[in-house]
Formats: sequence, structure tokens, C-alpha cells
Amino acid sequence: MTAVAAIDTRMPRSATRSWAWLRERGMGATVLVAGISAAFGVLLLSATGYLGAWISADPYVGGGDTATIVIGILSVLLIGVAIYVAAIVTANTFATIVAGRTRRIALLRLIGASARSQRAEVARQGLVVGVIGAVAGLVGGTAVAAVLMRWADAALGITTDYAVLQPVLLVPAVAVALTTWIGAWSGSRRVLTVTPLQAIAGSAPRSAGEATAGRARPIGAISLFIAGGALLVLGILVGLVTPLGVVVAFFGGILSFTGLALGSVLIMPRLLRLTGRLFGRSATARLAAQNALRYPERSSRMAIGVVMGVTLVVMFAVATESTKALMSASAGGAPTPEIGSLLDTFGAIMMGLVAVSAVIAGVGLVNLLTIGVVQRRRELGLLRALGLTSAQVRRVVLLEAVHVTITALVFGLVLGTLYGWIAAQSLFGSVPIPPEWTSPTFVAPALPWLPIAVVVVATAVLTLVAAVVPTRLATRVTAVEALAE
Repeated sequence: MTAVAAIDTRMPRSATRSWAWLRERGMGATVLVAGISAAFGVLLLSATGYLGAWISADPYVGGGDTATIVIGILSVLLIGVAIYVAAIVTANTFATIVAGRTRRIALLRLIGASARSQRAEVARQGLVVGVIGAVAGLVGGTAVAAVLMRWADAALGITTDYAVLQPVLLVPAVAVALTTWIGAWSGSRRVLTVTPLQAIAGSAPRSAGEATAGRARPIGAISLFIAGGALLVLGILVGLVTPLGVVVAFFGGILSFTGLALGSVLIMPRLLRLTGRLFGRSATARLAAQNALRYPERSSRMAIGVVMGVTLVVMFAVATESTKALMSASAGGAPTPEIGSLLDTFGAIMMGLVAVSAVIAGVGLVNLLTIGVVQRRRELGLLRALGLTSAQVRRVVLLEAVHVTITALVFGLVLGTLYGWIAAQSLFGSVPIPPEWTSPTFVAPALPWLPIAVVVVATAVLTLVAAVVPTRLATRVTAVEALAE
């Protein structure tokens, strides 16, 4: 009865009624992710509408419907990418939160609660978090859009009379709330596998054998990856005939990356094993490498966010550089300075917008690192009891984060290069450029070394910043207190 009473007062009824679960570690970062995604969508739609009104009102370019349509399509695609990244980050966050609640869920199962009711509770929490973040993002994004539009009117010396409050602004907010709910539902699937017997055990994450025991997820991941890869190849071939090949390649990219995300628990351990050899044979280095390999689900959740952020930024940089190479090959020489400058400007703007998705992925990395350290207090306390100093424990946590991040960085660079080249090839492979008018054109990927160097440095800084709070949490309690939990 003591255990039942303790678990009853810790979370289920009182916490749900008083919203105390919102203070649980990880929920605040999920609200932030939802808020950034919603605000980004609101700002993009507002900017699209403003540009459309400006183009229509301009006497020199009035009726420029094509430009408006192109800008609108790009906005929708960018919003979709941001929401897609946010959904994966949310699913990983709730999966980590559920892993930490394993013992509590098992106790509830022991006293009669069903797994489906527990999963429904997690999904409801995801919906609430999503609604809070979406509303905050809607309000904040609308306020910023209003200020920027007034500033643009004054700077350009025009009056567009474009109303800031538009019904379409509700679309990204609703989409973010729903995807957060779906992400929480997807991330809570482990609830269905928790048994009452686990009430007497700790809340350790699943080992490599347990994580790869099921067949449904690997089969689904492989199927999506093969289908996406086939569409990517088809996009390149279609792109040699028509620019519409980029549409085929876009869906191929979504399917293939989703397959990689679902199958990351199968891929990341192999990559982590290769990276682990770079850290030497010291005790802390070996502990960090083994921790990353022992619990692949935890490592994969941290890594996939970095992979997404790096892939997106590098993809647009490589696409811009490869487009220049395609134009040079088709024209029989380098593109004109005007075209080169236009492409550089467009690429910089797109990378700046895509950087929002990279920020969302970065928030997810910080969040998962922090939650992971909190859930490993007993493990870290045991290391202290075995003789490791506070500095050595902090070094283990930092090296584990660096280990995962380096692996994710290299993987993201490869994916970003591949996706960026395919995007450029499928879009411009059939476009003839004067004076040679060569078509179709096929080139090798062109690598922009400066943006790649910036991505590498930014990822290194992110890792160090992200590890600050977790490394402090790792040694905040004594070994005795940690082992007593």
C-alpha cells in the first residue's frame, strides 16, 4: 500500500488536475519547439502575403502572379520542413520522458490501469503542450509580423494596406498543435510494452538487443528508405527532361529521411562504433563510447536532431553551388556575375530560413541531453561510488555528447550533400542556358567549403553549450543520494 499511495500522490490524479506535469523536465522545451514552429509559420505566411500585395500594387511588376505563386510554394515547403522537424523532436522527447516514467507506469499497471489509458494520458499532455506552444507562437509571430510590415512600409516608402490578421495564420498554429499531439502519441508507444513486473526495476532505457527485437519498425524503416531512394533516382532521371523532377525528388527525400529516422536505432550503433575509436582508451573515453552503444535508442534520439539540422543547412548550400555548376556546364562557361550574385543571395536567404529548423533541432538536443542525465542519476551516482571524481563524471557526459554529435555531424554532411545535389540536378538538369544551350546536363556535386566549415563550427559550439547544464546536473547530488533514489 505504501508504494501505491506514493505513486498515487506523485503523478496521476493530482498532477493531471493541477497541471503539475507541465513542470516535468522536457515539457518546457517542447512548448518552446512548438512556439518556434508556429511563429515561423506565421511569419512566413505574413511575409508571403505582404510580398504578394506589394507585387500586385507595384505599377512596374503588377500582375506578377508567377512570382507570388513561387514565393507561396517555397513558404509552404519551408513551413512543412519546420513542422516535420518539430514533430520528430517532439516524438523523441516524449519517448525519452516515457522511458523515465517506466517504473511509475508499471506500478499503475500493477494496480489495474491499462496501457492504453496511460498512453492516452501522454497523448493528452502532448496536445496541451502543443496548444500552449502554438498559441504563444501565433501571438508572438503575429506581433513581430506587424512590426516588420510597418518597418518595411516605411523603409520602402510604400503603403500596401495588407492586413496583419488573416485567417490563414491559424493554419500553422493548428498544424503545430496536431503534430505535437501526434508526436507525443508516437513517442509514447513504449507504454504498450511496459509490464507490471517492471515496477520493481529501475527506469533504464532499453538495451541494444531489446531495441532491435521487434520486426515491424525495421521493416517499415527499410521499406520507406527503399521507396524514397527509388523516388530520388527517378527525380534525377525526370529532371533531365523537365524541372518537375524536383517534385518527385522532394517526396523521395521525405520518405528516405523518415526511413532513416525510424531505422536510426539500427544505423547509429554501427556509426558510433567507428567514431568511438577516435577518443582513445582512457577510462572516461571508453565509458562514454560504451554508453552510446549500450543504449542505442537514447543515442539515436540525440543524434537524429543534429542530423536533421546539419542536413537541411548543407542541403541548401550544396544545391546552390551545384546549380552554379549546372548552369556553367549548360552555358559552356561560368554564369554571369549577376546570375551568380542572385543565386548566392537566394541561397543565403534560404539557409537563413532553414536555420530556424536547425534551431529547433538544437533545442531538441539540449533537451534530450538534460533529460537523459536526470534519468541516469543512479548510474552516475554508482560511478561516483566506484571512485570516479566529479570532473571525470562530467567528462564522461561531455564525451558522450561529443561522440554522438560528431557521428551525427558526419552523417548529416553526407546526407545534406546528397540531397542538395539531387535537388539541383532534378530541377535544373533539363534547363538550357545560353550561349551553349546544352541540355540535358549532368554534373557531380559541388561543395561550398565555407558554409560547410560554418556548419561544423556551429555544431561544435552547440555541443559545448548543450552539455553545460547536463554536466552540472551530473554531479549536483552526492553518490549516496543518487543511489538512494
